[in-house]
Amino acid sequence: MLTSALLLIVSYISFKYAVAWIQYYNQTDPRMPNSLWRYTCDYKVIGKRDICDLDDKPFVRQRRKRDRVVTIMYFIVVLAFIFSIYVTSGLLLMILN
Repeated sequence: MLTSALLLIVSYISFKYAVAWIQYYNQTDPRMPNSLWRYTCDYKVIGKRDICDLDDKPFVRQRRKRDRVVTIMYFIVVLAFIFSIYVTSGLLLMILN
């Protein structure tokens, strides 16, 4: 239980770090969305070239970096949920024994 509690704390710290990076990328350009949970409006299609890449390459690169950090944040949230289940089950086992 102690290990899962430590992992839950580490996942919380890494979640806050990822959110800070998303907020940083949101402030780099006014065209970026202000939402933490949503991806940007441009959805990439496999096999097709991003038309905006020809027009505004730095913005497209920032947008892709932001989308990558949002994916990492979702992964951290899922891991934190799993760790919280382990902590809860450990507490229940301690109470019931």
